[in-house]
Amino acid sequence: MIHYKFRPLFYFLIQGLILFSCQSKSFEKESGQVESFAEMVAAGVKPIALSPPMNSAEMDLFIPEMERLAEKYQVQYYRESVLIQTDLFPVAASEGKEVLIIYQNPIFLQSYQNLKSDLESSTVEDKEDLSRRFGRLLGYPVWKINELLEANSSFRDLEHFGIQGQELSFYYRDLDRAKSFYQTKLGLNLLDENENSATFQIAGDSRLVLKSVTGSGFIGQENKSVALALLTDNLEAWYEHVQEEKIPIKYTLKQNPEGAHDGFVAIDPEGYLLEFEMFRQHPENEVLMPELQRLEPNATSMGEELNFYASVTWLYYEDMLPMENFMMEKLGFKLSADQGWAKIYRVSENSYLGLVDEKRGMNSFSEEKLVEVKFNLQNPQGWEDYLKNTLSDSARAERTFRDLGRYLFRF
Repeated sequence: MIHYKFRPLFYFLIQGLILFSCQSKSFEKESGQVESFAEMVAAGVKPIALSPPMNSAEMDLFIPEMERLAEKYQVQYYRESVLIQTDLFPVAASEGKEVLIIYQNPIFLQSYQNLKSDLESSTVEDKEDLSRRFGRLLGYPVWKINELLEANSSFRDLEHFGIQGQELSFYYRDLDRAKSFYQTKLGLNLLDENENSATFQIAGDSRLVLKSVTGSGFIGQENKSVALALLTDNLEAWYEHVQEEKIPIKYTLKQNPEGAHDGFVAIDPEGYLLEFEMFRQHPENEVLMPELQRLEPNATSMGEELNFYASVTWLYYEDMLPMENFMMEKLGFKLSADQGWAKIYRVSENSYLGLVDEKRGMNSFSEEKLVEVKFNLQNPQGWEDYLKNTLSDSARAERTFRDLGRYLFRF
């Protein structure tokens, strides 16, 4: 026990040690982090950025360094004593500490203040949306926001459960005729068949499944509202082959060395559109091209030259923006190519989904459509369990869900 006569001296020594500890701290690491963020804010990469959390004494000592960096990069800062709590970061990371909000445009600081106000009156149901707002304000891409939400909340996207491939299902009144077309005229590899379906490999983990309308709930007269892009670097050879086989052509071969992609469109026996397509190095394909260049082409039975290395399933929508958010936020797909009125998302190694504005595309939107998309998952039961709180009982029983454009997805 410290004698009462020495207690003031003891407390004075403790305070001195704390002050000395703060003053002796070099802030080398913190300064480097803040300088990187200040540069990104100045370049417009991030609307706002956060300094590392510090206690009040440390922050007092760091402010001169912040002022130096603010002047160097022509940014501003706001000292925030209580950082907002969202599901992006664990509470303990900033609890009892202060941060500096680095910004250049005062509008973004106001956006942060608005978010803080909305959080104070929010419900649990609002938490994910408000967390995403904070992530966007910090300049994070959607995939990074998803990663942070998965680390700090119960949120999961489809990618979390291991997407191993995609199956696109077309429905036919005459299944035998359709099966013969894809096997003998296009030379796709038949993987499996039974009385009511036939599964073909397009390339790698991309599959095309032909199904009979019998017993499916369809009558076969519904709109297709889908197109299948078969990716190949041998367009001229395929175009010649399709003509030789007398396969109907909707759009003739178009080639433009300065364009983003070339291709032509054929029609299968019951009206499904098949787009034979090749992508070029182009500003809109900066992400897509390196992905495609890694893929090995799969030869068909028509010969080594007549091959495919990936597929794009084109789906058609009235309202694109909600579907773009759905694809990235809920399913966890990353954007591979942005054509303005069409977006391409990578699903798996050889499979892509494309969203198309129906006002510009080859097909139109329809409430009912003769198409289904299935994702083959490493952990389908985990995804089903996760959906129990978000889908109706009937949807859960069928292990399906419909997206915002009424397309049916299975897993």
